Amino acid sequence: MDGRSGGAATTPEPGVIAASVYSGGRRISEIAIDEAGRWARQDGHVVWIGLLEPSQQLLERVQAQLNLHPLAIEDAAKAHQRPKLEQYGDALFIVARTAQVVEGSIAFGETHIFVGRGYVVSVRHGASTSYATVRQRCEACPAVLAGGEDYILYAILDFIVDNYLPVVETVQAEVDELEDGVLHRTLKAPEVDRLYLLRRELLRLRKAVAPLVDVCHRLEHAEVMPIDPEMQPLFRDVSDHIRRVQEDIDSLREVLAFAFEASLMAGQAQQNAIVRQLAAWAAILAVPTAIAGIYGMNFEHMPELKWTYGYYVVVASVVSICTLLYVRFRRNGWL
Repeated sequence: MDGRSGGAATTPEPGVIAASVYSGGRRISEIAIDEAGRWARQDGHVVWIGLLEPSQQLLERVQAQLNLHPLAIEDAAKAHQRPKLEQYGDALFIVARTAQVVEGSIAFGETHIFVGRGYVVSVRHGASTSYATVRQRCEACPAVLAGGEDYILYAILDFIVDNYLPVVETVQAEVDELEDGVLHRTLKAPEVDRLYLLRRELLRLRKAVAPLVDVCHRLEHAEVMPIDPEMQPLFRDVSDHIRRVQEDIDSLREVLAFAFEASLMAGQAQQNAIVRQLAAWAAILAVPTAIAGIYGMNFEHMPELKWTYGYYVVVASVVSICTLLYVRFRRNGWL
């Protein structure tokens, strides 16, 4: 069956981003969903379908064409799955979490991938970069696309992991700015709140990234899975990328923890300085208060009791003692 014998899908239906058939690393034709089964059953042909938040009816049509497992279809219809790899006979079902920065926060999505003999189906939910770039790169290099469904799976997973990096770099820039603020001034309440939110978002990102290490490890080493042994080393490369992303996330979380602690310490130091200042001024004001309390300060030649120079001596004593206290507190850094 050649490219002319398949009915090309001129207008993609809702939920279908792309649906094409490949042979020898080259695209033969765009196809309709209802043609996917007969193309996938031909030796040397691979059907690659990309779906975006498809309806249940569309998923059931894909299931009927490619004989996908009902449990996998049930999971793909829901956008709240944890990253995992499941094997159904000679087919694989993989869930990966995606991430993007949307309006200053990390938004998460999911990609569900069905891989079997002669087909690859990707189902995207939520925040995710389009996989049109992956398809274009693969089509531009037929020699590697000739690796079939195994190489397409690698290309999609590698693209997902590579898209974690812009998220980490965006957070890195904001963390650097906050860290500089900690070193030069006391952070304000909104900035401290942002520190906490960034740590929480990085924790969520780490939970999304970490399980993919196990997924790639299983793809690389498991002998029972339908992965070409020659393609298995590719997934080691994805695992290395994931580990680097994990290290960057852990480093950022440590920096944020230090910045948070430093901000708290700076705030406590500022409070202690204010308390010392208040205590110093209280001590200085206590002198005239105490002396005034003794005599009542209703002067007529006081003290003891009609001394002519009493008023001047009291005033001079108060000024002298207060000045001495001010100088001592100033030297000790309390004022």
